[in-house]
Amino acid sequence: MAAADAPPSWFGPMPGEAGSAPAAQDRTTGRVWHGFLTARLMVATALLLLQLLSHLLSQAATPWVLALDAAYLAVTLAARLLATERPPSPAIGRQWVPTLGLDLLVFSVLQWTQPGNMNYTPLLAMPVLMAATLGSRRLTLFTAASSTLVLLAQAWSLHLHGVGDQAPLFMQAGLTGTAYFLLGLLVNHLAQRLAREEMLSQSSRMAARVQAQVNAMVIDSLTEGLLVLDANESVRALNPAARQLLGPTALDSADSFQLGEVPAWRPLRQLVRETFRQGSGQSADVHLPMGELGTARLHLRTQLTASSDPLAGNLCVMFLHDLREMEARLRTEKLAAMGRMSAAVAHEIRNPLAAITQANGLLEEDVQDPGQRRLILMVQQNAQRLARIVEDVLDIARVEHQRPPDPDEALELDPAVADTCREWLAQDRGRRLQADLDSGDVHVAFDADHLRRVLVNLLDNAQRYMGPHGDSLQVSTRVGSQGLASVQVWSDGQPMEPSVQRHLFEPFFSSESRSSGLGLYICRQLCERHGASIDYQRCSAPTARGLQEGNAFVVRFAVRPMPRGQRQQAFDTMTG
Repeated sequence: MAAADAPPSWFGPMPGEAGSAPAAQDRTTGRVWHGFLTARLMVATALLLLQLLSHLLSQAATPWVLALDAAYLAVTLAARLLATERPPSPAIGRQWVPTLGLDLLVFSVLQWTQPGNMNYTPLLAMPVLMAATLGSRRLTLFTAASSTLVLLAQAWSLHLHGVGDQAPLFMQAGLTGTAYFLLGLLVNHLAQRLAREEMLSQSSRMAARVQAQVNAMVIDSLTEGLLVLDANESVRALNPAARQLLGPTALDSADSFQLGEVPAWRPLRQLVRETFRQGSGQSADVHLPMGELGTARLHLRTQLTASSDPLAGNLCVMFLHDLREMEARLRTEKLAAMGRMSAAVAHEIRNPLAAITQANGLLEEDVQDPGQRRLILMVQQNAQRLARIVEDVLDIARVEHQRPPDPDEALELDPAVADTCREWLAQDRGRRLQADLDSGDVHVAFDADHLRRVLVNLLDNAQRYMGPHGDSLQVSTRVGSQGLASVQVWSDGQPMEPSVQRHLFEPFFSSESRSSGLGLYICRQLCERHGASIDYQRCSAPTARGLQEGNAFVVRFAVRPMPRGQRQQAFDTMTG
């Protein structure tokens, strides 16, 4: 894909990775630096071998040339073996004497003396190239000028000795020097341009890597499933939510697989085919058999990606939604809207309801017929139930509009819990619970009436699902290792379904048709107002029958330590 077609990056380089692009450039210049040192070593070796070959063929002894070539070979070999990872500073300085300075000196001596009538002019281009690639523009011009001066000095020397026609010698030296300047400037410009392009490429690659990581994190955290497929119905990628929605087969599969491998995924294949055939997004509701897990009800939606490369083809992105979750959210939103409306209606119901209750009580005093008294009792019971529902609805408004709690307010936890438990037991002789209050003299930041309302709601809920034993319902207080006080209401009921657990504290949600679904919601609102928290967990508790699994609601408080007061003693089974 062309750079112009690429989507804009969301992020630049990470702060901790800001030096990565310069580091990559240092590695590149380091390789070029070592390449030039290796080239110098090869040139030195070739010079020595050529001088030896010339000596053997012509039998002309030039010992000082051989010594110079051998010394140059030794110095270039040492420079290559002892080379640092990074080249010297690109500015003009003594750091270039062992390389550029030595090359100019050796090649100038060879060119000046020209042993065996050999022309060493091309070798003077190597230090110019080295300076242009690794050095600054001033260093490049200085090196090219030095090489040109060597050629001009040689032509002037030949002119003084009257050797040959002087005009062509000066012309040749001038043209060669001009070529050195042009070559140096051109190579230096290209080297700087390539260095900038490499830095930009490294920066873009880093930004793309960071964006890819962020995209992967976002996609993995999506609650909706996501599949990426090609025209061959091959899954290129999928997120954890998609694996969860597609069942055990997808959970155990690799990152890429064929939809045709699982017959149950046939609706997905048909939707993908239809998407590619029509060239537009599609949607459908499907039922996928999951074996022992039942059937998954999914809403599928597809989109085609746009590609500027016709050979690469488009990809199909499929979004998977759990229809049960969608319906639950919609139901919750509807119930919440109904709750707001119900709060307004409840105010209008209270007065007529009070009149009905009062009239029914007056009628009960005058009626003696058993059949009519049963009807009066039915009216009384349903009026009371309706009154409780109205109070629950109005409790939400009361909780939300109550004054903020007093930050200096403190309540001794164990006596408050004990009083609430006794009041709850006194309301019905058949009630029973086991209490173990062990928080000492710890004080918590909570209003006494609000704590009573929270505990009564939790006890009423636990009573509905508890077993027949005396220790099937337990209340306990503790102070944890981090100093947090808590009260737990536990009952040995059956495990809750996951779908019920997810919506426990939502308003107007209830697993029973006769409940308003506001009790736990009010408990959570009251806890949050006092800086406390309430959670549900499935845990074990000791009973006369051994450890038993059960459902527990735990309220954790903000601790207010109070040194005075006596420790509340733990007590055993309480009965009404």
